[in-house]
Amino acid sequence: MKRIVIKLGTGILTTGIGKINTDRISSICRQVSELKKRGYDPLIVSSGAIGMGMGALDLQSRPATLAKQQACASIGQSRLIQCWQNGLDPFGLVVGQILLTHEGLRIRNRYVNAKATIDQLINYNVIPVINENDSVSAFEIKFGNNDILSAMVASLAEASKLFILSTAPGLIDMDGTGEIVPIVESVTPEIEGMAKGTNSPTAIGGMIPKIQAAKLATAAGCETYIADGTEKNTILRILDGEALGTRFVASSDPRVSKKRWLAYFQRPSGSIRIDEGARIALIRKESSLLAAGVSQCDGDFHSGDVIDVISESGEPIARGESAFSSHEIRQIARKSATEIEGLFPDRKRFEVIHRDALVLL
Repeated sequence: MKRIVIKLGTGILTTGIGKINTDRISSICRQVSELKKRGYDPLIVSSGAIGMGMGALDLQSRPATLAKQQACASIGQSRLIQCWQNGLDPFGLVVGQILLTHEGLRIRNRYVNAKATIDQLINYNVIPVINENDSVSAFEIKFGNNDILSAMVASLAEASKLFILSTAPGLIDMDGTGEIVPIVESVTPEIEGMAKGTNSPTAIGGMIPKIQAAKLATAAGCETYIADGTEKNTILRILDGEALGTRFVASSDPRVSKKRWLAYFQRPSGSIRIDEGARIALIRKESSLLAAGVSQCDGDFHSGDVIDVISESGEPIARGESAFSSHEIRQIARKSATEIEGLFPDRKRFEVIHRDALVLL
């Protein structure tokens, strides 16, 4: 599939607080139209709802309280989606709005439904415009910002490319050459250390979440670009081979959809600690996790919840769907299958986490 996710920051969509940059949106829409002609299916992840709400209320700085931010998002979201429809009208393209929450994508059937909605919109030749549902998202269920959301959308839609466009020209080596890093083969701790924050009154995060997003998207097999969206025809120029911004090379061995969902779409409900023998078995053989290797259980969770698997040294090494509740795991820890069968005679399987529902971190 030739799907492209385009993430646009508030800084390139507005001129000052709450004032939409219609020229910039028109430019993006022209590029989207050209992408369609070239056989691509573009998806837009658009910031700007809170900023536009702030403009409508004549607020000069981002509200500090969650309720005020949600109110701004509620006011701004309809204005934002209408701007996109107005921009695409001259090209005969229709916008379909999707508002997501992190909590919704944690639930497997909602994740599958969101993917089906995206697929159907594209089948209808509609341009999906996606944003976090900021009017209802609370802190503990937020994506963090739209950079992370865009990477999740790229994974969800199985896109081949992700463009993260903002006022940042790319990843700059602040501690070295001071120049833009043109290509990143792998997101290492050194690459992550180059990230810097932002002081914008309407935006959040800066370069740090962009690097995190690139790490997530490339692991899903999606080539990622961080580039300056204020430049003319940034997307088309990059597709035509021009070296703009920073290119993050996609993994040559991306994880399958279920494993990506486990690795990147979850906030685990608890954790279990395993001994060294179990750790070696997981890493070398990618085997199922058996109760005999479990030494400790932390948190309260139910059967089917996603939990982290931690080594003796405290390092998270895997994540998966637990076949037992936390109460049950405390009963079966260190026990063999025969001993577990005596405790749970009606069970047919005794793995704590089956290998098909487990992903190495």
